Amino acid sequence: MPGFTLPRAVRTTRITRTHKISAAVVASGSCAAALALTAAPSNAETTAAHAPAAVKPVSANGLPLTAKDRADDGKKDQQLASSLTTGLKVTAVAKQGHAAKQAADRSADRKVIAAPKAAAPKAAHKAAPKAAKRYANNLDGWIRESLDIMKSKRIPGSYEGLHRNIMRESSGNPNAVNDWDINAVNGIPSKGLLQVIQPTFDTYHVSGTPHKLTDPVANITAAANYAAHRYGSIDNVNSAY
Repeated sequence: MPGFTLPRAVRTTRITRTHKISAAVVASGSCAAALALTAAPSNAETTAAHAPAAVKPVSANGLPLTAKDRADDGKKDQQLASSLTTGLKVTAVAKQGHAAKQAADRSADRKVIAAPKAAAPKAAHKAAPKAAKRYANNLDGWIRESLDIMKSKRIPGSYEGLHRNIMRESSGNPNAVNDWDINAVNGIPSKGLLQVIQPTFDTYHVSGTPHKLTDPVANITAAANYAAHRYGSIDNVNSAY
């Protein structure tokens, strides 16, 4: 039987299971062909007895595979399959983690963008500065402005009480001056809508009003403050006070 030797390249190269089977098949085929040539009759007729035997798997050394060899190959195949499965799982988990991080980043970005929109309604409901109240520059306006100041300072008095005393004292003239009574004789005449002398005005002047005796609002509030201290309220005054 002719010997069969693997090429040098095959001997020095790592032999896989597929290489092993292929080499075994080639070796067995060559041996069978050699047997057929030597055993064939002269008339070149062949019979079933001379047919080549079935090819059996062999190991790298040309010997038939043992049960241990098959078991080792099976373990290697299982290890390779397990390694591939583990690699796929790790890749899938990594992809899921990356996708989750991207989703979280997008959610955070949307929150940052949506934040100014949520704050907008609060700015819309911010109260506008209250406009200063305006009063007419006449007796009615002066009385109403004085009443608002008196209310803020807790000075009692009503529109009717103020108007009644003003009409009796000055007829509604803010520049009226009494130059004949005892105060005039003493050099401190009564002046203004409610005929107040300077010392009384200085003592009962209400902060927030001009410090001027003949100013309509300052005169009314000072007189009402004086009457509140002496009579309880300007409403209680019905004559010279």
